[in-house]
Amino acid sequence: MSADNSRPDVLMPLRNLCNSVKCSRDRVRDFRSRSSRFAGEAVKSASQEATKLSVMFSKPPPPSEEDCVKIAESVQKSVLTLSTVYFWLPKSQGVTLRKVVRDATAEVLDGLVHLLEAILSSPGESLSQEQLMSTGGVWAACDQFNQLPKENRSAVLGVLTACAGLVKDALEEMEQALAEAQDPFGDVLDDEDDDDEGNQDTHWTEADRLLIAQCQGLMKASGASLRRLCSAVRNNSTLEPEEKIAQLDDLADAAREISPSVDDLVLSLYPPVDRSAVELNVCKLVCVLKKVLEITRSSHVCVEADVSWVEFLSGAVEHNLQKITSVLRDCGS
Repeated sequence: MSADNSRPDVLMPLRNLCNSVKCSRDRVRDFRSRSSRFAGEAVKSASQEATKLSVMFSKPPPPSEEDCVKIAESVQKSVLTLSTVYFWLPKSQGVTLRKVVRDATAEVLDGLVHLLEAILSSPGESLSQEQLMSTGGVWAACDQFNQLPKENRSAVLGVLTACAGLVKDALEEMEQALAEAQDPFGDVLDDEDDDDEGNQDTHWTEADRLLIAQCQGLMKASGASLRRLCSAVRNNSTLEPEEKIAQLDDLADAAREISPSVDDLVLSLYPPVDRSAVELNVCKLVCVLKKVLEITRSSHVCVEADVSWVEFLSGAVEHNLQKITSVLRDCGS
């Protein structure tokens, strides 16, 4: 039996649904270019609405109830639009990118909350310092939003670069403390407390300094690993297929553990040096570095030319561990 052609509109809902699904598919495929434009418009709207809100409550008398309703609806619309930027961002584009967008979105919304609380605390009064600062906070958060990375590779590079900078700072802090004085806490003690006999616990012994020198080698290996990884991600990473995007996220997650581990090691090296704490923190940092290098070796960012430095740094980490273990053993004997 032939199809009934006398009712041409029966399938219209399915045709509309098909067109809608196609539209959604095309939007997802074109997300990178579309999201950048949409995000720019959304954050611009949030900044403008915050300015309008602040100006409206900058001097007495307060606005009418009707005007309050209008500005509240307008601000709410901009908030929903901005929030959509994050919720529309699929995890397939990169978890690291999504975290960056999430944090930036939360910063803008947090700024709006502070602005609204400042207005509610003194409605109808002249522009307060708190309201002025809160308005500026929204502007600053919106400006920062415009500087966000557009894809996951840039987001991951941002994480790696920040981690490398923190490790560098920690290493320089330790080097400066070693170079300045025998007593790294001398500048925070009162003159009357600065007694060599009473403050032996604030001084490094020669054995301490030998241990620190070996630990500095491990810290330098940490910084070198991050710098090399930055270069590999910058030069070799790709954003297709999704599996490779996920590999970049794994690298970022592993690398984030390096800086806190270095910090813990540095803190344990200040006098009085607790050698058991040093040993624990050394082992923790070594495990983190080995994990980062292993993930690097198995990822697509490690091409043939990169294998040599991964192996070299893996050997350097193990070599430094053996030297530190030897010094700790000698100190304990």
